[in-house]
Amino acid sequence: MASNSMQDIKRRIRSVNSTEHITNAMKLVSAGKLRKAKAIFEKTNENSHYITHMIHELFNNSKEIPEDYLAGNREIKTTCYIVVTSCRGLCGGFNSNILKEAQHDIDMDWEEPVIFAIGTKAKEYFEKRGYNIYSSYLAPPENISFLETREMSRPIIDMYNKGEIDEVVLIYTSFISSMEQEVKNVTLLPVEIENDMDIIQNNKDIEYEPSVEEVFNYLVPKYVEMMIYAAVVESATCEHAARRIAMENATDNAREMLGNLSLTYNRARQSAITDEIIEIVAGSEAQK
Repeated sequence: MASNSMQDIKRRIRSVNSTEHITNAMKLVSAGKLRKAKAIFEKTNENSHYITHMIHELFNNSKEIPEDYLAGNREIKTTCYIVVTSCRGLCGGFNSNILKEAQHDIDMDWEEPVIFAIGTKAKEYFEKRGYNIYSSYLAPPENISFLETREMSRPIIDMYNKGEIDEVVLIYTSFISSMEQEVKNVTLLPVEIENDMDIIQNNKDIEYEPSVEEVFNYLVPKYVEMMIYAAVVESATCEHAARRIAMENATDNAREMLGNLSLTYNRARQSAITDEIIEIVAGSEAQK
């Protein structure tokens, strides 16, 4: 009986030990990918801030801004949700937090939403719940290029210009640190801009060619393209950070379990040895 119990424990030790090797290897891989993704994210973040600043500068230095892209110019009926998730699991609550936020926003709408799913997890989630997915990008987010983002954003901008959608909301995970990420909800269109007196005072004599309207209409689509690309890059960074943390926790748990199993095995082994000694002693006494 004790022998069977010891064999079961040894099998469990081998199984947990194998799992520990896998999770530790995945942690190291995620750490390497995180360093690479973080470097790309930091460069992309600088470019997105540059375009945003240009739009704010243009808005605060001209009274001829076209209202088509500005908040308050139309009634919000149909909303387009761009939901950025991963294509793989084993990253803790990374995907569930994004999908929970997206579902909450969709539940608040009266009209049927237009959904753009970036990542397999988003597509699978909304398909299971019967939502109509307008478009999807299913390759790993870290592999997306800016050109692919531009092709992805063009139909969104066209639908907005035609009045088929009235709002574009981007839902993704924002990178705070390697240990902390949070879900972010950003309205890309219409653009909400506040007056900035510092910009107005410092740029009174700027002239825009060929016109303010054409420059603004050129910048806004670029802004949407850049924001989507930046969100995908940032989300990929958060995914690797979340997976590294998840695999580190799994590795620690496996090692703790191995310690407990080894202790249990040693106790069972000692118990078996004690039982054998008792049997030997009892047999020798019986022969006297």
